[in-house]
Amino acid sequence: MKKVLFILMIMVLSAASYAEGRVEKIVKNKKIRVGTTGDYKPFTYYNGKEYEGYDIEMAKYIAEDLGVEVEFVPTTWKTLIEDLENDKFDIAMGGITRRTDRKLRVELSRPYLVFGKCPIVRKADEGRYTSLEAIDKPGVKVGVNIGGTNEKYADKNIKSAQIIKYEKNLDVPVAVMKGEVDVMISESPEAIHYANEYKELAAPMVGNPLTKGQLGYLIPKGEYDMLNLINFIMDEMELKGVMDELKAKEIR
Repeated sequence: MKKVLFILMIMVLSAASYAEGRVEKIVKNKKIRVGTTGDYKPFTYYNGKEYEGYDIEMAKYIAEDLGVEVEFVPTTWKTLIEDLENDKFDIAMGGITRRTDRKLRVELSRPYLVFGKCPIVRKADEGRYTSLEAIDKPGVKVGVNIGGTNEKYADKNIKSAQIIKYEKNLDVPVAVMKGEVDVMISESPEAIHYANEYKELAAPMVGNPLTKGQLGYLIPKGEYDMLNLINFIMDEMELKGVMDELKAKEIR
């Protein structure tokens, strides 16, 4: 009888432990861990002291709404999903495109921004690179960051131009300004940001992008309570106008 009671007690304790999901752990530990690359303006940028950008402010709001602290965990585009799967953080945020191949491995939040692929070029070349055909020519150098959707787009669509790959996304617009590459494959919010920040750069196709996509957040596979919670908070933020305020402040 004692043996049976002991086994039953172990089963109950195991069940209780198993039932504690990610949301419960976040609330219990009073901390949400946010994985972010810190290299994609205007969504996530590490300035040497702290992270800033649209999704950084979103993360802070979510943490405040939950009554917990936020811990930003550095990651890279190349290891983004692997780090999430290895429990290095609870959610990935920072200008992340919703894609089918990502959906197969993780949960995707509701979208919060529609965007498109477009080039960033030198101001002097603004009228030159206004289509994929104009970009994909012999002698043209195209810069992309390794591990993201910009690289995937270039590998699939650039056949004649030379593709030059960079470890850090922040290095690519600098390479355009220096003349190391002629075109950076980017996305419309980032292209607008750099065109406004640097007079040497232009974003000629933001009104007519090469593709259309949506941005969202990544959550570990099967964590439906976490997914529903994040979607609920995002819905509330949109309803209250918080998203519009952040977009006006950060995406410009």
